[in-house]
Amino acid sequence: MAIIQVPKPSKQAWNPDRPVSGLLLAQIHHLQHAERRLPLRYRSEIYTHAIRTEGEAARYIREVTEAIHKAHADAKADRAKASRVSKRRSGVKNKKRGTGK
Repeated sequence: MAIIQVPKPSKQAWNPDRPVSGLLLAQIHHLQHAERRLPLRYRSEIYTHAIRTEGEAARYIREVTEAIHKAHADAKADRAKASRVSKRRSGVKNKKRGTGK
C-alpha cells in the first residue's frame, strides 16, 4: 500500500476568532439535535444561536461530544451493574432449587 504524505496545516488554519463557517454551523445543528436526546444532566448550557466564531463552535462541539461519550459510558456501567445484580439473584434461585427446599 502506498504511503500518502499529508502536509502539516499552516499556522493560520486554526483561528478561534474567525467567523464560523457553514460547515461548522451544520455540524452544530446536528450536534444540537443529538444533544436534545440526552438526559438533562448531560446537556450543555450553551445557546447555539449565539455561536459566531470558530472558537465558540469548538467549545460547543467539545462539550457535546464529551457529554455523549459520558452518557454512553454511564449507561454501559449501569447495564453491567444491573447484569451483576441479576446474575447474583438468579444464582440464589438456582441454589434453592438444587437443594430441593
